[in-house]
Amino acid sequence: MLGLPDGTRACLFDLDGVLTDTASVHAAAWKQMFDDYLKLRAERDGTPFQEFDVKADYGPYVDGRPRLDGTRGFLASRGIELPEGGPDDPPDAETIYALSTRKNDLVQEKIKTVGVDVYPGSVTYLEAVKAAGLRTACVSSSANAEQVLDITGLAQYIDHRVDGVVARERGLPGKPAPDTFLAAAADLGVAEEDAVVFEDATAGVASGRAGGFGFVVGVDRVGHRDDLLKNGADVVVDDLAELLEVPS
Repeated sequence: MLGLPDGTRACLFDLDGVLTDTASVHAAAWKQMFDDYLKLRAERDGTPFQEFDVKADYGPYVDGRPRLDGTRGFLASRGIELPEGGPDDPPDAETIYALSTRKNDLVQEKIKTVGVDVYPGSVTYLEAVKAAGLRTACVSSSANAEQVLDITGLAQYIDHRVDGVVARERGLPGKPAPDTFLAAAADLGVAEEDAVVFEDATAGVASGRAGGFGFVVGVDRVGHRDDLLKNGADVVVDDLAELLEVPS
């Protein structure tokens, strides 16, 4: 009925790009933050400005990763090294923490002004999962997951949440490490082989595979089906509702 292996007891869902279209909000915020900074460096150093390319840069360097890792990873791809700084750095400081804070401020602003779209097929699937009596968790790198779940009404379908805030409090490394998914399964009292990971990012499906989970579902919203399969997805769908049409 759910397109999942027999014996599945829990579903662990990423948020951005799987349940909600906040991935586009995050991508826009990353681009605005990086472009502002790259323009500043180009003007100061007298070098050409090379913009952040959502198609080329978002997936490999920031999608699905904790915010600090995303900032650090993309800058490294451009040969830029900055001091780490700290959480009290003002947004205009030239540190990893400051740039990451600026990105988060932009996301918060866009969520409030633009809102968050929910994928209808994901709601249909969540309803079916709950009707089947399976446990659910939201496992997201975002520090805004609780806010998004509340404002979209998705919180009613989620039994547990391990997000960027929880990961920081527990000292859990982010995706592609499997630790946040493993923590969610343990918190639900479910063995990893009896849990299914749902992810749209290559880092996310890689973490599901590394964690030894029973099944990994890749959700292809941007046309990277082959990359999801190569990084560990057992099956790739364009929308979660497709799974309701697949015999389990």
